[in-house]
Amino acid sequence: MKKYIVLTVLFALPICAYLFFSSGVNNFAKLPTLTPNVPELSTWTTLDGKPVQLKEKITILGFPGTEILKEKGNAFNLDQKIYNKNKEFKDFQVVMLVPDGTQDQAKQLMAELGRISDLSHWFFVFAKPEEIKAFYAKLNLVGQLNQNLATPNVFIIDKDLNLRGRKGKNKKGEVEYREGYNTISAADLHNEMADDVKIILAEYRLALKRNNKRKI
Repeated sequence: MKKYIVLTVLFALPICAYLFFSSGVNNFAKLPTLTPNVPELSTWTTLDGKPVQLKEKITILGFPGTEILKEKGNAFNLDQKIYNKNKEFKDFQVVMLVPDGTQDQAKQLMAELGRISDLSHWFFVFAKPEEIKAFYAKLNLVGQLNQNLATPNVFIIDKDLNLRGRKGKNKKGEVEYREGYNTISAADLHNEMADDVKIILAEYRLALKRNNKRKI
């Protein structure tokens, strides 16, 4: 009798776990679009002189400003709480838009982060200050860049060039608005942002599954 109970448990548990997690993904709320048609990064290039594309990527977009090293704690928080947990997703990337002239700081920060992380999907992109201001203005955000062209917030851009966040009432019926995630706060990244990134990734995984089923 015990043998049959053990066998039943061994077969039933994996099935129950699968149903639980698959149903959990389907129950994720859709993350609203705050700003559609985010512009591409034009012809601006990385430390390697290569362009970075937002289209067809899930991008965490940041603006560290002119004092990259002074704010490196923010980058370490983002690396540990968000980037490292999602870097295996092939279409996931972190892009930091910074002013020309900060290349040496970016190299130093990448070297420091590179000691603890694989940064193959983390990029610094360089542009003129006025170009950064113009690009940021097109995001239509409430928060503004400071005098150093920086903000501690990072933003989620989906594959279709939409800036995603929280707007309207949440599942509890509470009014909520969130356009960015504060990299100063490890808790903000670990809780709110981690959840929202999961929603975006789950959304695209489900879309991929549907597309694959249609091809069969």
